Amino acid sequence: MSSFLESRELRKKYKEVRKYVKIGPIFLTRYEKARIVGARALQISFGAPILVVKPKNLIDPIKIALIELKSQILPLTIRRELPSGEFQDIPISKLILKKD
Repeated sequence: MSSFLESRELRKKYKEVRKYVKIGPIFLTRYEKARIVGARALQISFGAPILVVKPKNLIDPIKIALIELKSQILPLTIRRELPSGEFQDIPISKLILKKD
């Protein structure tokens, strides 16, 4: 029964995201994920403040960036463009992350 409730909530979330996202998929693509994690890891390696509570022994900026992405607190925006020049800026918090 719990899987039915989970799937119902998931469908509801998909519909909400689809209303907001007009260009491209409702998911964060692997290319966007790679770009975001790489950019955030570079920021962390240059001394930017870490936005999550990190484990004591974790020092790898890429893993820290992944933790920040999964918690969906990064204040970054993705711009998706069409060949016609039309674009949409989408906050990362609005997109759905696929389970890896």
